[in-house]
Amino acid sequence: MNERISILGCGWLGLALAVSLINKGYKVYGSTTSVSKIKILEEKRIKPFLIDISKRNVDMMDFLSSDVLIIAITSKSLEDINNLIRSIEKSGIKKILFISSTSVYPLTNGIVTEETNTAITPLSKIENLFVTNTSFKATIIRFGGLFGYDRKPGNFIKSNRPVKNPEGYINFIHRDDCIGIIEQIIIKNVWNEVLNACSDSHPKRRHFYLKEIKKVGKSTVIFDENSKNDFKIVSSNKMKTLLNYNFKYADFENYK
Repeated sequence: MNERISILGCGWLGLALAVSLINKGYKVYGSTTSVSKIKILEEKRIKPFLIDISKRNVDMMDFLSSDVLIIAITSKSLEDINNLIRSIEKSGIKKILFISSTSVYPLTNGIVTEETNTAITPLSKIENLFVTNTSFKATIIRFGGLFGYDRKPGNFIKSNRPVKNPEGYINFIHRDDCIGIIEQIIIKNVWNEVLNACSDSHPKRRHFYLKEIKKVGKSTVIFDENSKNDFKIVSSNKMKTLLNYNFKYADFENYK
C-alpha cells in the first residue's frame, strides 16, 4: 500500500491511530510539539515532524506531502487553524479528516443528529472553516467522550467535583472504535461529510459512574442532585449506515 497519511497531533488517539495504520501497510507521517517525543515516533516507524501550529513561518510542506491529512489536535484558535489551512492549500493535499467533538451540540433533552444545529463555539467555527473550503474535501468526525486502555471513566471523577446531570445520559466511544471508524472513512473514501460517532450504549450518568468507580478502586462519587439533568443523546446512525460499521464496544453494560 503506497498511500501516505499525515497525522497532525500524535497524542493519546493520534499515536495509537498511527500505529494501527502502519500495521495495515500505510506510510504515516506524525507531528508532535515535543522534542522528547520524536524518538517515540521513530521507534514506532512513524516519520516524525516537530510542528506547532501556533508558531508562524513553520514549513509544513514535507509533512503535508501526503494523500490524507488527519487533524487530531485540540487547538481552538481560529487564527492558528486559519494559518494551518493556508499551508494545506499551498500543499495541494485534497483529503482532510478533522477530528471534532459532540460537544458542539447543545443539551436538547433529546436525540441529536448531524442535522441538529450546533452551538456557536470556537470548535463549531473551526469545523465550518473546513466544511466551506473548496480547495479540498473535508470530513468532520464528531466523537463522543473518549475512553479505553489507560483512560478509564472512573478516573474522570474528582472527589471535589460533583457529577452534574446524574439523570442525563452519556455519549462515549472507545479508542478502538475511533480508530476503526477513521480507517473505514479512508478505505471507503467517505469525504465531504459530517459524521457523529458515539457508542450505541447511552446509560444514565449516575448508573454508569457508580459502576466505573469500582473498576478503579474508588468507593464514592458525589452527584449534583440540584442540577437540571439536561442531556443529549447522540445518534451515530448516519455514520453506521455510510460505513457499514459495527461498534466493537457497543454495550457499556458488559465491557470490562
